[in-house]
Amino acid sequence: MSLADSVITRIPQPYRAIALKHREFIKFAIVGGTTFIFDLAIFYTLKLTILDSNPVTAKIIAGVMAVILSYVLNREWSFKNRGGRERHHEAFLFFLVSAGGVVLAFIPLWISSYMLGFRQPNVSLTVENIADFISAYLIGNILQMVFRFWAMRRWVFPDEDVRGAAAGSTIVLPTPVDLYEEQLGHS
Repeated sequence: MSLADSVITRIPQPYRAIALKHREFIKFAIVGGTTFIFDLAIFYTLKLTILDSNPVTAKIIAGVMAVILSYVLNREWSFKNRGGRERHHEAFLFFLVSAGGVVLAFIPLWISSYMLGFRQPNVSLTVENIADFISAYLIGNILQMVFRFWAMRRWVFPDEDVRGAAAGSTIVLPTPVDLYEEQLGHS
C-alpha cells in the first residue's frame, strides 16, 4: 500500500470518495510540491555558494534537475499504471509538456511586470516583490500544474492500466483502498 493510499483511507466521508476519485491528481500534486522544494534547495545552495554571481545559471541547473526528478517520480508513482508509449517517446513528450508548463508559469509574471507595470520605479520594491510572488508562484504555478496534469494524462501517459496489466504474472494483493471500494459496492 502506498503512502497516499494509506492517507486516503483515513480521510472521513464524504471527502474520502472525492480523494479516491482524484488520487492520481493528489499524487501529482505531491510530486509537484516535492520537486518545488527540491528546485528551491538546489537553486539556493548553488546561488549562495559556487554560483553566487550567476543566479540564472543556478536556476537553470536547479530547474533541469527538478524536471528530471519530476519525470522519475511521476512515471513511477503518480502515473505508475499509465503508459502506452515507448520510454524515449514518453520522456520526450514529458519534457516538451514541461517546457510548455514553464512558458505558462511565466505569462502571469510577464503581464504583471510589463503590461501592468509592477516594476521599480513605478512601484516600491516591496510591491514589486509581492506582485512577482503572486503572479509567478501562485497564479503561474497553478496554471502550469493544471496544464501539465491534463497534458500528462492526455499525451505522455495516455493509456490506463498499461503497466499494471503488463505485470500480469505477478501477484497483486488488494490495498485497503481496494477493499474499501469493494465494500462500498456491496453496501
